[in-house]
Amino acid sequence: MSRRPLPTSPFNQPKVEAPVESFALDDRVTHDQYGLGSVVGIEDGIAVLVDFGSRRVRILAPYGKLSRL
Repeated sequence: MSRRPLPTSPFNQPKVEAPVESFALDDRVTHDQYGLGSVVGIEDGIAVLVDFGSRRVRILAPYGKLSRL
């Protein structure tokens, strides 16, 4: 038997996804693990390629540890 959800229940709220941050070429960024870098490639909504000086890393969306400076 399933219960009918109450319309005023705080547990019936739809889950809201956080917007995916967008980056542009040559954006300066910082990453929690790799440090400071620069965006050198973009795959729309999928990944960004970041040059951290000693290495280039492809970082997948939703870019949790990557932020723009």
